[in-house]
Amino acid sequence: MMLVCVVLCNLQVQRVYRCIFSYKSGLKNSYSISELSTIYGIQLAFIWHKNYILAANFFFVLFSHYNSINIDISTQNYKQMSNHTSKHTVLLIFGVTLIAVMGVASISPALPSIQEHFHLEKGQIKWLISLFSLPGFFLSFFMGILADRFGRKTILVPSLLLFSVAGFLCSFATEYKILLILRFIQGMGAASLSSLNITLIGDFFPGNERARIMGYNASVLSIGTGLYPFIGGSLASIHWQYVFYLPILALPLAIVVLFFLKPPRLKTPGPFFQYFNTLWKTINQSKVWGLFLTNLLVFVILYGAYLTFFPLLLKQRITAHPLFIGIIMSAMSLNTAISAFFLGSLKTRFGAPSLLYFSALVYGISLLIMGFSNNLLSIIVSVVLFGIAHGLYLPNIQTLLVGMSSEKERAGFMSLNSMILRLGQFLGPIVISLFYVRENLRFVFLGAAGVAIIMIIVQKLMVNLEPEIK
Repeated sequence: MMLVCVVLCNLQVQRVYRCIFSYKSGLKNSYSISELSTIYGIQLAFIWHKNYILAANFFFVLFSHYNSINIDISTQNYKQMSNHTSKHTVLLIFGVTLIAVMGVASISPALPSIQEHFHLEKGQIKWLISLFSLPGFFLSFFMGILADRFGRKTILVPSLLLFSVAGFLCSFATEYKILLILRFIQGMGAASLSSLNITLIGDFFPGNERARIMGYNASVLSIGTGLYPFIGGSLASIHWQYVFYLPILALPLAIVVLFFLKPPRLKTPGPFFQYFNTLWKTINQSKVWGLFLTNLLVFVILYGAYLTFFPLLLKQRITAHPLFIGIIMSAMSLNTAISAFFLGSLKTRFGAPSLLYFSALVYGISLLIMGFSNNLLSIIVSVVLFGIAHGLYLPNIQTLLVGMSSEKERAGFMSLNSMILRLGQFLGPIVISLFYVRENLRFVFLGAAGVAIIMIIVQKLMVNLEPEIK
């Protein structure tokens, strides 16, 4: 439903674009995100007239980035972009981003209900997240290489189809083992999505425009991670199986990508040996390995402590309903958008290294508060801080990484990063569960805070960026 609404909004905006371009004189042809978001917000308010929270969330995340992201849609730039791709290219990339974050964010509020339905021990529920993430560790890099050699769309379309079909079949699982097998297969489809969307941005947009679109993509990602827990919690409050109806949305997206996405022509790839030699030179730097390792640790925290054990904490500490769990977890994405609003000015003033240190510190503080929280107020404070840390970290490090490779090996490079993120998703619930001693959730979040301290050490010893990165 959400993707359908976004497509409808885009069609409406494109009609506005054509009206703007057809004016004879007197109107400027460059609009900021704040102006465009008004159109999106009004459109969504009509579509979701009974769900003002969803419309407001979508509007707010778009509006919150207006100060640092300005998309020039002048007639000249619009025509130039049309020569390379269809007018829906950006929307399609953002659609892939929304699907890429669906696999975990949407089912997280349903974990307690799934645990009760299948009469699982508390340690068993982690495999529903870990087995979904495992294929990404083995396949992401391989898929990136294939995308570099044979084209982005050749890999993207089958991945979306597999994600859609396997995810939908999860709703029919009658045994937990069958559900885990289907989640593993769905994870095979998801393996390439979180790297190909970033790769396509790098392919289509150069220089400063790339950084702006990357930030806009982070805004869309915040929309997904904000709405999916709310939607998932709403569906799980009816029945946990309904959560697995959402992946079917990847099917129409795959069809649209097949017919309308026109990736730019890449240079003819050289021999495999030359390709791997160049790729290895790009990867084999202390700075790159440090950023990869930091990414791994962040996703251990995100998927281990926050997405797996935080819903259990909410149910244990405040007896939260699945719908309320979804609402609380959605608040994290709102704060991610708020911190992203200030990212441009903060990065200019303090530099990327300082923001990386600060985000790791805030991660640790938020996790400590979660561990000791026993009321709604302390839980909200911890979620706000966690969202701020994530908003400062994610677009910052993605921009750093995507600029470190050329287009010839960009898909392979970003897929290696995606493979490491998938490893973090897989290891997160397993590693963090080691701190689940005597069924005491406090130790879980204390252990996760310790991981945040390790992030700071890694950044100091390995990343060692220049004092200012603007």
